[in-house]
Amino acid sequence: MAAASAAAEAQPPPPPAPAPSVEALQGVNFVSACGFSHRATDDPIVYPKQPGASHDHSFVGNVSTNAFSKPYSLRQAGTTCHRPLDTAAYWMPTLLVAGQPVAPRMAQVYYRRSTLAPVTAFPQGFKVVAGSAVAAEPQARRVTFWNCGAEGGVPQSSTVPTCPDTRSLSLRLHVNFPDCWDGRRLDSPDHKSHTAYSTKSVCPSTHPVAVPRISLIYAYPVTGGPDVSLASGSQFSAHGDFLNAWNQAELESLVAGCLNALRHCQRGS
Repeated sequence: MAAASAAAEAQPPPPPAPAPSVEALQGVNFVSACGFSHRATDDPIVYPKQPGASHDHSFVGNVSTNAFSKPYSLRQAGTTCHRPLDTAAYWMPTLLVAGQPVAPRMAQVYYRRSTLAPVTAFPQGFKVVAGSAVAAEPQARRVTFWNCGAEGGVPQSSTVPTCPDTRSLSLRLHVNFPDCWDGRRLDSPDHKSHTAYSTKSVCPSTHPVAVPRISLIYAYPVTGGPDVSLASGSQFSAHGDFLNAWNQAELESLVAGCLNALRHCQRGS
């Protein structure tokens, strides 16, 4: 009996089951709330080892992100995120108002499950860019949009709205990252083609591995309006970058215990 019991305990847990419906995915997420860290004309994904080669970016999360950042160096540094083991690097082009830089007052980084298939945690060193820095006309709103927050009463827009003049209803920029991966490459020449967006909560056969869908949201201490642009160009040029340097065990625990368990996890869970 003891041998049988030990053998049973040694069995790996069953793999997570698919979601029963798209409706079951509503509200399934965990969140990192991150403060502004710094600005720099660096981009360790697009221009690695080339300091000053990029347009100006506003970084949240890891406090050390620069042109020379690697997963190992990032994991040794601190973070502005409330989850101390989230040492990943996140960045967007710097917001400009009448040509002057404005730092975000905070960022919310949602990790959502948007696929029926269970999701796999990003591997260490995974890199991706969402959105287009050279867009001169509106991008798809499933990728990026502006608004004034969930309670702002202003619909999602490809153009910068004018928000109510209160702190809680300030201007926000959203960038949604792809949620499917080819399962092989940590990066690709265009920093996008190793990933894809799901359709009707199903990944394409070319990118069969479901991963968390990151929504990166910057909230700014301004109300928006016609004087707003981005350091990358026009207000249509929104994009975001993610370099995974989480404590991997913590990320995998959150993916298993929140996303694949079909739960919303509060900030402290």
